[in-house]
Amino acid sequence: MNQNTYLILLALLWLGYFLIHSTLASLTLKQWLASRFPRITPWYRILFNLLATVLLIPPLIMAWMLRSEPLWMWQGIWSLLAYALMLLACLGFVWSLRFYDGQEFLGFSQLARRQQMVADQEQLHISPMHRYVRHPWYSLGLLLVWTQDMDPARLVSAISITLYLWLGSRLEEQKLVVFHGETYRQYRQKVPGLIPRPWRYLSESEAHELQNRSPIKKGA
Repeated sequence: MNQNTYLILLALLWLGYFLIHSTLASLTLKQWLASRFPRITPWYRILFNLLATVLLIPPLIMAWMLRSEPLWMWQGIWSLLAYALMLLACLGFVWSLRFYDGQEFLGFSQLARRQQMVADQEQLHISPMHRYVRHPWYSLGLLLVWTQDMDPARLVSAISITLYLWLGSRLEEQKLVVFHGETYRQYRQKVPGLIPRPWRYLSESEAHELQNRSPIKKGA
């Protein structure tokens, strides 16, 4: 097989991963499993994270095996800027962890309280980064992806990841609207999704106000 064939297979691997990931994250599947296999529900988040990590290995390995001559490389002052942005993204991830409940994200809290509801989040949480962009981890991830030197395999991966994060953010927001109703719609109108814009953000007081009046559908 020639390189183009391998690149198509790589794109299909990413597509398969994203389809499985989106299906497993969907409310429809969660509700179906909760109604038929209630004992699985407290374990769902842990199993979801484990499977999402394992299934990520094949496309990453294939992208690594398809390394070739770069299409472009950051050089000179641009390489310094790229490294600075990568460092900024990594620091952003680390700093953002203080505003997340790690036990809830990993699924241990759901297991400890034997949670039977499919909703993982009990109230709208707007961290300092969420005041400027609705999906800060996605934004930081895109920054890491696009500050790399690009060969064909990395470019296919970067485009695939970008398209999925854009589409995945839209699918995720459908669930957030179900959980938080009009409050999340107002938040979405004021704050951009993936790319921060200086003229669109929430002040600290506006963020607190939205958090405090977020309705939760307990049966979701």
